[in-house]
Amino acid sequence: MTTSNPLSTGRSSTRRAFLAAGAAGIAATAGCTGSAEPSEDVVRIGVLEDRSGGFALNGTSKWQTSVLAIEELNESGGILGKEIELFDPDPQSDNQRYQELTRRLIQREKVDALWAGYSSAARETIRPLINQYEQLYFYTTQYEGGVCDSTIFPVGATARQQLGAVVPHLIEEYGPRIYTIAADYNFGQISGDWVRILAEENGGEVIGEEFIPLDVSQFGSTINRIQEADPDFVMSMLVGQNHTSFYNQRASAGLDIPIGSSTTMAQGYEHRRLNPPALADMYVGVNYMEEVDTEASNAFVERFYDRWPDAPYLNQEAQNNYFSIHMYAEAAERAGTTDQEAVIEELEKGVEIEAPEGTIELDGDTHHMNHHMRIGHADSNHDLSFGNEQYIGAGFLQEVGCSLPDDPETTQYLPAEVYDL
Repeated sequence: MTTSNPLSTGRSSTRRAFLAAGAAGIAATAGCTGSAEPSEDVVRIGVLEDRSGGFALNGTSKWQTSVLAIEELNESGGILGKEIELFDPDPQSDNQRYQELTRRLIQREKVDALWAGYSSAARETIRPLINQYEQLYFYTTQYEGGVCDSTIFPVGATARQQLGAVVPHLIEEYGPRIYTIAADYNFGQISGDWVRILAEENGGEVIGEEFIPLDVSQFGSTINRIQEADPDFVMSMLVGQNHTSFYNQRASAGLDIPIGSSTTMAQGYEHRRLNPPALADMYVGVNYMEEVDTEASNAFVERFYDRWPDAPYLNQEAQNNYFSIHMYAEAAERAGTTDQEAVIEELEKGVEIEAPEGTIELDGDTHHMNHHMRIGHADSNHDLSFGNEQYIGAGFLQEVGCSLPDDPETTQYLPAEVYDL
């Protein structure tokens, strides 16, 4: 296993000293349109993150930290002595546009590495293209888990990691009866499966379950059903701006049952946007939030707001974009090339990196990260506290035998294939 440490000293010491100091050069060529014959004198990175449309609230800070990381790298000499050229058109939260832009960045711009997509639906929309062209691709959103794919690195926390921190804690604190509400697409449905698995493993029981389309913004009937079922707590995997209205409506209806989540606060900063007590007694499993009070996190937050002073929030996925771009740079340096196959081989040796969340490790077999998982709790004033920190690995994919260096498959494993649901 190799070690990447952009927040201290070691290999590539000039770049790392620069990062620790927090300087931000403005050398990335944002919004480039490319040329017919891409230059071999630059490293070409594609970033497709939503800056408009329904997921702009989540995607904008992902784009901002990508720009920040690239500027930092360029200021300290780029990758392999080459300037990084950034290609970053706005996909506008539109999956068809994701397909079009992904094809363009692969075929015309010939990007060396790609970061793209907030939702799992966006990821799955472009995954056939990623597989067809064997494109090195980093997906950074926390997600439902299970993707075992030879050129894809899903570096966000999985549902097993996030919910595995929250569900057992809430069963112990409040009781075994759980009511699940989740977005009605693959992320929400598979997350619901994980709640049931974790409930069974920890002596709990799911007594009600609803999957809610993304365009729904009125939750009166759902709140009534929760009140009638009288669970010990609710597990919420709601997604997007429309679903956020559940929390205000819950407060208005006097639904004061504790809520656990893998999607709330760390992504859409609802604890900042909504008036208390909408999120009173909200517990969320996170690997990062800007409120995490450590030296590495505080330095990262300062650099971010120095670069983007008007940004509303630095979310969990933004941190994932940031550290994974630096992890890619380190792998390319060690490989001595940006050839995608060679960089993937280097990543698959395992990489340890000092990220803002703490020191974390890439599991080369599964292409997933071992993360520092915390439970963030919002009180009635939306003040946050963090506890129950655990270092949780990519256990599910290891259980199913995902070993990409030995078997370069393109699969998404589902919990229903392993567990009796």
